[in-house]
Amino acid sequence: QVQFVESGGDLVQSGGSLRLSCVASGFAFATSGMSWHRRRPGQPRELVAGISSTGGGTNYSNSVKGRATIARDNAKNTVYLQMHSLKPDDTAVYYCNAGSIVPKYVTNWGQGTQVTVSS
Repeated sequence: QVQFVESGGDLVQSGGSLRLSCVASGFAFATSGMSWHRRRPGQPRELVAGISSTGGGTNYSNSVKGRATIARDNAKNTVYLQMHSLKPDDTAVYYCNAGSIVPKYVTNWGQGTQVTVSS
């Protein structure tokens, strides 16, 4: 069964940093692109960042470009999202999924991890 377990979210002040983690299971992680998505209050889920299976290619939304770094550890089936210079507009529930752009397992979203940025 495909499963995603996200962690690392917290309440931080504007300008702060966080590293989110996601442990995935139930599919061939090492050969899958991975991505982070977020749902801001009252808005649909949106892509934040994606990474190729080898980690050699990454993509970022304009809203986080320059402030976020996506990385992965295939030995641990884990994908990370490091974010700095956080803004209140980054407040959201963050999710990971397979696929570097389009989420592959749309019926298997994890519980997400809450990031709240105070001004």
